[in-house]
Amino acid sequence: MNIEHIITELEKKDPEVYDRMSSRRSAISGIASIGGKLALAAIPLALGSLFKKAYGQSTGGIVAVLQYALTLEYLEAEFYTMGAAAPGLVPAGPPTGAIATIRDHENAHVSLLKTTITALGATPVAKPTFDFTAGNGSGNGPFKGVFTNYPLFLAVAQTFEDTGVRAYKGQAGELISNNDVLTAALQIHSVEARHAAHIRYMRRNLTSNTGLKPWITGNDTGGIGAAVQASYNGEETSTQAGINIVNINGLGISMNAATEAFDEPLSKDAVLAIVDPFIV
Repeated sequence: MNIEHIITELEKKDPEVYDRMSSRRSAISGIASIGGKLALAAIPLALGSLFKKAYGQSTGGIVAVLQYALTLEYLEAEFYTMGAAAPGLVPAGPPTGAIATIRDHENAHVSLLKTTITALGATPVAKPTFDFTAGNGSGNGPFKGVFTNYPLFLAVAQTFEDTGVRAYKGQAGELISNNDVLTAALQIHSVEARHAAHIRYMRRNLTSNTGLKPWITGNDTGGIGAAVQASYNGEETSTQAGINIVNINGLGISMNAATEAFDEPLSKDAVLAIVDPFIV
């Protein structure tokens, strides 16, 4: 098997391989540069180096991110499943349909992530036991009554969705070496953002609170309060790519508008600290 044949086979397996390298010539030279009689014997090592440059992050690193995302999706899927099933919680009509639809979306996310993790040769993390009162298993946390009090249910739903959006954004860079996985994660991320906006719309209709917006202003919790403040901290920044957006180019953009126009990521550690009270 010569070098040309190896590269041809690589092209067949991955037509986008040159999106990850500079050219076909660089692929060949990466192997051929070993030179002489050693070239054929060293092909496995050369290919290993080639793949590392082309595909970057190890599968193990990607799986770790997916396991983290799966835990968050378990949380949301279980929350909406229990909410949709709770007698008398969600009013009949459009609210019932919306919660059932979001439930189905979250369960679809769980299924996709589990299948992807399995395809990568790993075992999906098991679903934790949740305490949606945020009481670490006591059932007496600050959100006690979440499945009997509809406004409280929507408030917790908003927090989960807003947190999820920021969580996916925070880990997108860790998936950049796998286009398929990154694409799937971004597709989930955008749907979580739509969920967040719709839950806020439902809360606004319920309370007639015209000040509640579909987006986050500063680090405001939307009236939920200190119990969820960690999910919103960091959103108050007005600087993007080192540029202050307030009144940029004399456009009169306010501080509120500057913070609303951009969503901020949350680190994995921050997200895990936020959801920890909900996990037994």
